[in-house]
Amino acid sequence: MSKATDVDEYLAQAPEERRDVLTAVRDLCRSELAGFEEVMAHGMPLYRRPGAAEGEVAFASQQRHISFYLLRRDVWDAFADRLAGHDTGKGCLRFSRPEKVDTELLRDLLRATAATDGPVC
Repeated sequence: MSKATDVDEYLAQAPEERRDVLTAVRDLCRSELAGFEEVMAHGMPLYRRPGAAEGEVAFASQQRHISFYLLRRDVWDAFADRLAGHDTGKGCLRFSRPEKVDTELLRDLLRATAATDGPVC
């Protein structure tokens, strides 16, 4: 778990071979989640609606994976077919190597998240 105090510091501390893809994921989050707050929580970048206590999206460079957390069950369920071929956990999409990060899928998930305002799981 990172002890970074902001996302710039988090990215600067990320392994060099992952830094570009993590920056690309951040850029996607910032562009597709317009109006969301970007904060550090639980040692990773997290995106939440202004004033919300809970985040809806987060990402992390972990020991064996680059993880993308989608904390909206409604969006997760709507993309079940596209997520089926990926390594997933409870609300988590894992990529074993930077080149495997599916930015097109992430963009679509982010757009769906921004377009809905249902409960966060």
